[in-house]
Amino acid sequence: TFFGHPAGLSTLFFTEFWERFSYYGMRALLVLYLVAPPNGATPPGPGLGLDTATASAIYGTYVALVYLFPLLGGWIADRMWGFRRAVLVGGIVIACGHYSMAVPMELTFWLGLLLIALGTGLLKPNISAMVGELYHDHDAKRDAGFSVFYMGINLGAFVAPIVTGALMDNFGWHYAFGAAAIGMTIGVIQYVLGGRKTLAGIGLTVPNPASPREKRNVFAILGGSVGAIILLALIDAWLFGFEISDMVDILAIFILLVPIVYFVRMFRTPGMSKEQTSRLHAFLGLFIGAAIFWMIYDQAGSTLSVFAEESTDLTMGDFTIPVPWLQSINPIFIIIFAPIFAAIWSRLGERAPSTPLKFAWALLGIGISFLVMIIPALDAETGAQVAVWWLVGVYLIQTWAELLLSPIGLSASTRLAPPGMEGQMLALWFLAVSVGDTIGAQILARIGNDYVRVFTTFGLMAVGAAVIAFLFVPRLKRMMAGVH
Repeated sequence: TFFGHPAGLSTLFFTEFWERFSYYGMRALLVLYLVAPPNGATPPGPGLGLDTATASAIYGTYVALVYLFPLLGGWIADRMWGFRRAVLVGGIVIACGHYSMAVPMELTFWLGLLLIALGTGLLKPNISAMVGELYHDHDAKRDAGFSVFYMGINLGAFVAPIVTGALMDNFGWHYAFGAAAIGMTIGVIQYVLGGRKTLAGIGLTVPNPASPREKRNVFAILGGSVGAIILLALIDAWLFGFEISDMVDILAIFILLVPIVYFVRMFRTPGMSKEQTSRLHAFLGLFIGAAIFWMIYDQAGSTLSVFAEESTDLTMGDFTIPVPWLQSINPIFIIIFAPIFAAIWSRLGERAPSTPLKFAWALLGIGISFLVMIIPALDAETGAQVAVWWLVGVYLIQTWAELLLSPIGLSASTRLAPPGMEGQMLALWFLAVSVGDTIGAQILARIGNDYVRVFTTFGLMAVGAAVIAFLFVPRLKRMMAGVH
């Protein structure tokens, strides 16, 4: 056993640890590499020399794709391959993506980003489904098992920026990208060898095999979408001369269309009762709140990272903290506070705040975290280097807000789902991240590099959304029809 859980949990725990290690290790460097001057001295060496607004927009779109592709990955596992094979192929594709980024060429860099997003789509939803398969539906250890599994995510997210940040500072960008590749390779080897002993029949069956016609339809839609994106890019290049920011705009249209189509389809499901339709409307309200939340939260790796590099005093005596290390602060706070929040909800029981109320507080928290940053941003405009404690404080507020929204939203997604649609609701929940990051990327591309404007705009948007959310709490509670 593994901490009193099925032995298979250890295999999945370490696979997810290494996958998150590779993802967060690279993500902590991404915007810094995009904005680094192309003639930069080593280490860390030359970057791509993009302006901050474009780099942040690319980062936001990349994260949006990472959370969009699980829709496809979940379908492939459910209807064609089974979870076990989907996770293996996903891990291999992710590793190839990181190796591609370790090659110091611009083309291999963009190819690597695409491969990582595709591979994550195959691995991320399906490894969680395999954790679920280790337990019976009513097993008392099931929730605790998922908690252990999420600890693996946060440990990976904590360790990775420290390793890749140190490599970046001492050896250069591509050594750091290479470390992410090696991490994912260890994860895949561990998954294959450990799985033989501990996973037995877990994830081998295809839950709901697709008919040849269904497969043709899905691949036709996929092919059509890819074709349309390429066609739009070619037309844009012919008419206006192609810019990388144009690709960000084209992808944004497709990313935003997906949840719209999805919601319309779900609302049109035949045979839904009035109560189920009402719950779906409530979920749509939570979805919009979550999108606004992630739009700001995910700027930790873009806006806040570049602010840390340009305007923050990172020296401690003779030592300078590598910028990526700041990305390890949030996972540490989550490891500390997640058990405390869980204990509070358990203690309060039925008296705990409702899901809509927790969401409203989360939006207020994330808004305040950015409004607070206006003070050091104004200071930085005078050329001053601001104290790193501003960023530590912001990450603390954001962690508390995240714990009011992220685990609560995951749980509510499954409870508000119409029967047999739990998987689709979870996929939709992750799409809220895609929508938020896509809209955030578009706003950042238009605001430019003015930090005071960025923090004011996003902060006021979230606080405004929080006020509306507080006003709608009673109505949303009624619409949730008995779900707390």
